[in-house]
Amino acid sequence: MIFTDSHAHLTLPAFDPDREEVILRARAAGLRYLCTVGSLARDAEGALALAGKHDFIYFTAGLHPHDSKLWDGTSSSRLEALSHHPRFLAIGEIGLDYHYDFSPRDRQREAFREQIRAARRLRLPVVIHTREAHEDTLRILEEEKAADVGGVFHCFSGNDEMARYAVERGYRVSFSGSITFKNAGDLRQIAAAVPPDLLLTETDAPFLSPHPHRGRRNEPIRVMEVVTKLAEIQGTTPDVMGERTTRNFEAAFPRLRSV
Repeated sequence: MIFTDSHAHLTLPAFDPDREEVILRARAAGLRYLCTVGSLARDAEGALALAGKHDFIYFTAGLHPHDSKLWDGTSSSRLEALSHHPRFLAIGEIGLDYHYDFSPRDRQREAFREQIRAARRLRLPVVIHTREAHEDTLRILEEEKAADVGGVFHCFSGNDEMARYAVERGYRVSFSGSITFKNAGDLRQIAAAVPPDLLLTETDAPFLSPHPHRGRRNEPIRVMEVVTKLAEIQGTTPDVMGERTTRNFEAAFPRLRSV
């Protein structure tokens, strides 16, 4: 079985005690690709360094909506500088989070728009975070023509309308350990309807450990359990789903297609 973790946060302190062991454990189990997500506010350069250390690790960077209040005149130039690295795949994660409102909503919308514009200039996809902000997220994506560069709805938790929007415009839809949760019946119904060629798998590690590991630190090897559940939902085998979502990951990012 091969599998891909399209979204993890391996530079966070939760992995400081055993980062290399975590990476090698997943690799030994069949991990083909790992994308670690860097925050412009904290650890983008650390994500770059990690990608430079392992030939199967790639990275993205962006200003998370929690940090949108920090967007300033230097942010776009930092993104552009990072984007020249050959293992840089996309701008993200970016978007809107109205659950916590750690940044004012007007600043979130401004940073989201500016980063989509940067992605279009650089011809790179976007990795989208949206929580309790579905209407504004879709409106901004449409107004800024984000579908021109495409991207991923990361850790999908939206409704049927958002899933249809993503599918109709060719975005990839990425599912995490949350599809294994007992109360996630609606999410599993959505996952069943997503076309197989648009599916991705992720851990969002160290967050969202799948059942039966809830409450413990998540890590990339546990994407196998996401693959297994997604295979069950779509009526196929884990081997087929692991291969399919790995190929979808390759197709989602122009940089990978050129490797």
